Amino acid sequence: MADLIAIVPLSELQAPDPKDHAPVDMRVETPMPTTDNIDVGLAVDAAASVAGRYAVAVDLESRFPNEAIAAVKEHRLLGIQAPRQLGGEGAGLAEVMQVCFRLGRACASTGMIFAMHQIMVACIMRHSAGSAWHPELLRRLCEEQLLLASSTTEGSGGGNVRSSEAPIESEDARIRLVRRATVMSYGAQADGIVTTARRSTDAAASDQVLAVFLKNDYSLEPLTSWDTMGMRGTCSTGYVIRAAGSAAQILPDPYEKIHALTMVPFSHLSWASVWAGIAAGALDCTQRFLRQAARNSGGQLPPGAAHFTRASASLLTLRGLLASSLRGFERVQHDEGALRSIDFQMSINVAKVEASELAVAIVLSALRACGLSGYRNDGEFSVVRHLRDVLSSPIMINNDRILSNLGTTALMSGIPTSIFE
Repeated sequence: MADLIAIVPLSELQAPDPKDHAPVDMRVETPMPTTDNIDVGLAVDAAASVAGRYAVAVDLESRFPNEAIAAVKEHRLLGIQAPRQLGGEGAGLAEVMQVCFRLGRACASTGMIFAMHQIMVACIMRHSAGSAWHPELLRRLCEEQLLLASSTTEGSGGGNVRSSEAPIESEDARIRLVRRATVMSYGAQADGIVTTARRSTDAAASDQVLAVFLKNDYSLEPLTSWDTMGMRGTCSTGYVIRAAGSAAQILPDPYEKIHALTMVPFSHLSWASVWAGIAAGALDCTQRFLRQAARNSGGQLPPGAAHFTRASASLLTLRGLLASSLRGFERVQHDEGALRSIDFQMSINVAKVEASELAVAIVLSALRACGLSGYRNDGEFSVVRHLRDVLSSPIMINNDRILSNLGTTALMSGIPTSIFE
């Protein structure tokens, strides 16, 4: 499934220099011709319809959602974050989260693939100042609807994405990388890979860069398989990556900055939007079941109906959590010092943990409301697939790792003295 995201290390959360609170210019610089704008709402409707039609087959066959991603490309959704002068829609994180929710509601794997792609696009957009290569990549991405995969999980380090084993090897203006990516979602189906690596052969494991390689730049040798309970369509096989390219393909900012300012907030909020979508999809099934049960019994609701009420209330809470976390990010999204602060990193990581736990609870309540009809694999009111998919949220992006790393940070964080501040 998705590569694991670790909390920013405590050493990177010390009080920043006051100059760090100056606005950070994270815009791409190269002007390009604009294209006709799309209606994102209609585009998502069309793509989600296709995703829902094939969701069962994607899960049963543990295969990439070819039809859904083809629809996403056809309706030009992969480049929505890019500026209009590069051929995109200039969409912000709020719009990305909405698409993640809608696609996740229809097909969890499609939603997660879209989310991971958009996280990589955000990293490129927000950390390519001064680069000519990366804006050109964004232009191509919009024009050709290139799908980007991420590779941040590696070798013995597993989910510790702030440590890399494989180094970038440089010779003149050329670079090479050989990397054992133990988990890489949809690597074989992607048009490019965005990967972490040690800056050089003599760099420390935490001195990392983020590099972009396109399909012609690399080969993949299968390393591990992907036979899991849920999120089966993400095809998160492990590979040995052998890549070569130009030094210009490395993002200008160091990865420790990309991780804190973009990777963590965009990952947690995009993924959580997919999980909220899965939960909403389960409630769709439950509501249809309860309405039919009431019609068949002269208006009498089945005993499990109270669980639907509980699940609906929890979904409201989850949506409120995501809206609040989004507002918190939007207030400081160009303030490096604020994004690195203990309070922000604590809040965004706790939001991920709470969102994943709430999403699981919602789907479990939906299952109890449907009873045996929801428990069956072969019925129209089944929520089994939703439950298997949503159970990935606290496990594959590990809540225990996050909470463990947050222990010391929590002790350093102030206790609120007001409800609203």
